[in-house]
Amino acid sequence: MFLKQLLEDDFNQIVDERLSDASEELANSPYNTKLGLNMADDARKVVAGQLDIQSFHKKYHASLMKEFGEHVAQEAPHTKGNRGVKWGMVIDLQKCVGCDSCTVACKAENRTPPGISYNVVLEREVGEFPHLSKVNLPMPCMHCDNPPCVQVCPVRATFKLDNGIVTIDNDRCIGCRYCIVACPYGARSYDFGESYEDEMLGFNDVTSPEYGIERGKREPKKTPIGTVRKCNFCLHRLERGEEPACVETCIGDARFFGDLNDPNSTVAKLANNPRAFRLKSDLGAGPNVIYLK
Repeated sequence: MFLKQLLEDDFNQIVDERLSDASEELANSPYNTKLGLNMADDARKVVAGQLDIQSFHKKYHASLMKEFGEHVAQEAPHTKGNRGVKWGMVIDLQKCVGCDSCTVACKAENRTPPGISYNVVLEREVGEFPHLSKVNLPMPCMHCDNPPCVQVCPVRATFKLDNGIVTIDNDRCIGCRYCIVACPYGARSYDFGESYEDEMLGFNDVTSPEYGIERGKREPKKTPIGTVRKCNFCLHRLERGEEPACVETCIGDARFFGDLNDPNSTVAKLANNPRAFRLKSDLGAGPNVIYLK
């Protein structure tokens, strides 16, 4: 009952509490903090239709060349995969029991280091005693149609695939963290290179299966260390014809995954359900993770 009474703004507030302080985030980066903050603000204006992309590039071209040099001239990597398919996820909040099996499955599948989880479940108690209820809000990357993280990346390391997935080329990423402060959902993390060396045997035997291949032991310039990381809908699993790990392991059957462009798919039908809503829909980013309340 409480869940149905909540408005989109109530869920947006839960998300905002997750966000890190932008200035503090960039203070740990060797690159220009003010430039990153300004670009992040304007990138959101671009996706909201308040600033055209040509004006955005014209405004920041000189500053980017000064700060990042020849890296800025690189073109975005060639996109790949399933033209015509648009991968998306629907999460039924009435079915989510807050067990965190999705978080554990994601961490095990992607072998993320300490402090980095591509998928988290935010919690909030609503109501007053004795009429209390707990709201669970699972949060993977939203894989937006118009992602501000892509607009703000100075080296084009963040980009969209043809299938709608927003991904990161860790070989291009320089770890400036501008995308972290531009993302309105807090879906990105910086990899400081920490490991589970003190907690488990074999901590360094295998690493994240980025792009469907093993990258060997965690080492700078070889594996995602000193770069930004995020959920990519388990792209390596999709390429094998499997579902994302969080969908496969959800014990409440709260997650649905499929092609939003296929009107006959389960996710497309659920996305048009009267219970459906998107987080921060007013921003214009067009998230492709849809919730049912």
